Amino acid sequence: MMEEDLSGLTLLELLDLLEPPPDPAPVSMLPQTVGWIWLGLGLLVLLVLAVRRFMRHRRETAYRRAALKALDAAGNDPAQIAQVLRRAALAAFPRRQVAALTGADWLAFLDRTMGGNGFADGPGRSLVEAPYRDTPPDPDLPPLARRWIRHHRAGEAEA
Repeated sequence: MMEEDLSGLTLLELLDLLEPPPDPAPVSMLPQTVGWIWLGLGLLVLLVLAVRRFMRHRRETAYRRAALKALDAAGNDPAQIAQVLRRAALAAFPRRQVAALTGADWLAFLDRTMGGNGFADGPGRSLVEAPYRDTPPDPDLPPLARRWIRHHRAGEAEA
Protein backbone atom coordinates (compact mmCIF):
# COMPACT_ATOMS: atom_id res chain seq x y z
CA MET A 1 0.00 0.00 0.00
CA MET A 2 1.05 3.45 -0.58
CA GLU A 3 1.59 5.73 2.31
CA GLU A 4 0.17 9.15 1.89
CA ASP A 5 0.91 12.29 3.80
CA LEU A 6 -2.12 12.67 5.98
CA SER A 7 -0.74 15.42 8.17
CA GLY A 8 -2.43 18.29 6.34
CA LEU A 9 -5.95 16.81 6.49
CA THR A 10 -8.64 17.88 8.91
CA LEU A 11 -10.40 15.48 11.22
CA LEU A 12 -13.49 15.35 8.99
CA GLU A 13 -11.40 14.55 5.96
CA LEU A 14 -9.65 11.80 7.89
CA LEU A 15 -13.02 10.34 8.91
CA ASP A 16 -14.11 10.31 5.28
CA LEU A 17 -11.11 8.18 4.43
CA LEU A 18 -12.15 5.41 6.86
CA GLU A 19 -13.83 2.36 5.41
CA PRO A 20 -17.23 1.51 6.92
CA PRO A 21 -17.33 -1.63 9.07
CA PRO A 22 -18.74 -4.70 7.37
CA ASP A 23 -22.40 -5.61 8.00
CA PRO A 24 -22.87 -8.40 10.54
CA ALA A 25 -24.11 -11.77 9.35
CA PRO A 26 -27.92 -11.98 9.35
CA VAL A 27 -29.49 -13.53 12.43
CA SER A 28 -31.41 -16.71 11.72
CA MET A 29 -35.05 -16.75 12.82
CA LEU A 30 -35.03 -20.53 13.11
CA PRO A 31 -34.72 -21.97 16.61
CA GLN A 32 -31.18 -23.05 17.38
CA THR A 33 -32.21 -26.09 19.42
CA VAL A 34 -34.67 -28.92 18.83
CA GLY A 35 -36.46 -28.17 22.12
CA TRP A 36 -37.98 -24.99 20.74
CA ILE A 37 -39.31 -26.85 17.72
CA TRP A 38 -40.93 -29.48 19.95
CA LEU A 39 -42.39 -26.77 22.17
CA GLY A 40 -43.85 -25.00 19.15
CA LEU A 41 -45.35 -28.23 17.81
CA GLY A 42 -46.78 -29.06 21.23
CA LEU A 43 -48.41 -25.64 21.51
CA LEU A 44 -49.82 -26.01 18.01
CA VAL A 45 -51.35 -29.38 18.90
CA LEU A 46 -52.87 -27.92 22.10
CA LEU A 47 -54.32 -25.03 20.13
CA VAL A 48 -55.89 -27.38 17.58
CA LEU A 49 -57.37 -29.54 20.36
CA ALA A 50 -58.76 -26.48 22.15
CA VAL A 51 -60.41 -25.19 18.96
CA ARG A 52 -61.93 -28.63 18.25
CA ARG A 53 -63.29 -28.86 21.79
CA PHE A 54 -64.74 -25.36 21.57
CA MET A 55 -66.41 -26.14 18.24
CA ARG A 56 -67.84 -29.41 19.60
CA HIS A 57 -69.21 -27.56 22.65
CA ARG A 58 -70.81 -24.91 20.41
CA ARG A 59 -72.39 -27.62 18.27
CA GLU A 60 -73.66 -29.55 21.31
CA THR A 61 -75.22 -26.46 22.90
CA ALA A 62 -76.77 -24.97 19.77
CA TYR A 63 -80.19 -26.21 20.89
CA ARG A 64 -79.83 -24.14 24.09
CA ARG A 65 -79.19 -20.95 22.13
CA ALA A 66 -82.16 -21.71 19.86
CA ALA A 67 -84.38 -22.42 22.88
CA LEU A 68 -83.37 -19.15 24.54
CA LYS A 69 -84.30 -17.25 21.38
CA ALA A 70 -87.65 -19.06 21.21
CA LEU A 71 -88.22 -18.33 24.90
CA ASP A 72 -87.63 -14.63 24.27
CA ALA A 73 -90.19 -14.76 21.45
CA ALA A 74 -92.68 -16.62 23.68
CA GLY A 75 -92.83 -13.76 26.14
CA ASN A 76 -94.93 -14.69 29.17
CA ASP A 77 -97.26 -17.19 27.44
CA PRO A 78 -97.20 -20.45 29.45
CA ALA A 79 -98.34 -22.55 26.45
CA GLN A 80 -95.48 -21.36 24.26
CA ILE A 81 -93.00 -21.71 27.12
CA ALA A 82 -94.17 -25.31 27.59
CA GLN A 83 -93.51 -25.99 23.88
CA VAL A 84 -90.03 -24.44 24.08
CA LEU A 85 -89.13 -26.53 27.12
CA ARG A 86 -90.45 -29.72 25.50
CA ARG A 87 -88.44 -29.12 22.30
CA ALA A 88 -85.29 -28.35 24.30
CA ALA A 89 -85.74 -31.48 26.40
CA LEU A 90 -86.23 -33.61 23.28
CA ALA A 91 -83.01 -32.17 21.85
CA ALA A 92 -81.02 -32.77 25.04
CA PHE A 93 -82.30 -36.14 26.26
CA PRO A 94 -83.20 -39.44 24.60
CA ARG A 95 -86.67 -39.32 23.08
CA ARG A 96 -87.82 -42.46 24.91
CA GLN A 97 -86.99 -40.73 28.19
CA VAL A 98 -88.85 -37.46 27.52
CA ALA A 99 -91.63 -37.92 24.97
CA ALA A 100 -94.06 -39.85 27.17
CA LEU A 101 -93.75 -37.59 30.22
CA THR A 102 -96.86 -35.61 31.16
CA GLY A 103 -98.29 -33.86 34.17
CA ALA A 104 -96.48 -34.31 37.47
CA ASP A 105 -93.92 -36.65 35.89
CA TRP A 106 -92.95 -33.93 33.37
CA LEU A 107 -92.58 -31.33 36.13
CA ALA A 108 -90.57 -33.77 38.28
CA PHE A 109 -88.30 -34.44 35.28
CA LEU A 110 -87.71 -30.70 34.81
CA ASP A 111 -86.94 -30.27 38.52
CA ARG A 112 -84.65 -33.31 38.63
CA THR A 113 -82.63 -32.29 35.58
CA MET A 114 -82.24 -28.72 36.83
CA GLY A 115 -81.55 -29.59 40.44
CA GLY A 116 -84.36 -27.53 41.95
CA ASN A 117 -88.08 -27.58 42.64
CA GLY A 118 -89.50 -24.56 40.83
CA PHE A 119 -91.59 -26.59 38.42
CA ALA A 120 -93.48 -29.02 40.65
CA ASP A 121 -93.82 -26.64 43.60
CA GLY A 122 -93.65 -23.24 41.95
CA PRO A 123 -94.55 -21.23 38.87
CA GLY A 124 -93.79 -24.21 36.62
CA ARG A 125 -97.10 -25.87 37.56
CA SER A 126 -98.84 -23.72 34.97
CA LEU A 127 -96.94 -25.61 32.23
CA VAL A 128 -99.14 -28.67 32.74
CA GLU A 129 -102.42 -26.83 32.19
CA ALA A 130 -101.25 -24.17 29.70
CA PRO A 131 -101.54 -26.23 26.49
CA TYR A 132 -105.17 -27.14 27.30
CA ARG A 133 -106.70 -24.00 28.81
CA ASP A 134 -105.96 -20.35 29.26
CA THR A 135 -103.82 -19.84 32.32
CA PRO A 136 -102.83 -16.46 33.66
CA PRO A 137 -99.21 -15.55 32.92
CA ASP A 138 -96.84 -15.88 35.84
CA PRO A 139 -93.95 -13.39 35.78
CA ASP A 140 -91.70 -15.98 37.49
CA LEU A 141 -92.18 -18.62 34.78
CA PRO A 142 -89.90 -17.19 32.02
CA PRO A 143 -86.89 -16.79 34.37
CA LEU A 144 -87.45 -20.34 35.66
CA ALA A 145 -87.62 -21.71 32.12
CA ARG A 146 -84.51 -19.73 31.17
CA ARG A 147 -82.67 -21.20 34.17
CA TRP A 148 -83.69 -24.73 33.16
CA ILE A 149 -82.51 -24.20 29.57
CA ARG A 150 -79.16 -22.88 30.73
CA HIS A 151 -78.47 -25.28 33.59
CA HIS A 152 -80.13 -28.65 32.96
CA ARG A 153 -77.85 -31.67 33.05
CA ALA A 154 -78.44 -34.83 31.05
CA GLY A 155 -76.91 -37.10 33.71
CA GLU A 156 -79.52 -36.05 36.26
CA ALA A 157 -82.45 -37.45 34.25
CA GLU A 158 -81.64 -41.11 34.87
CA ALA A 159 -82.67 -41.01 38.55
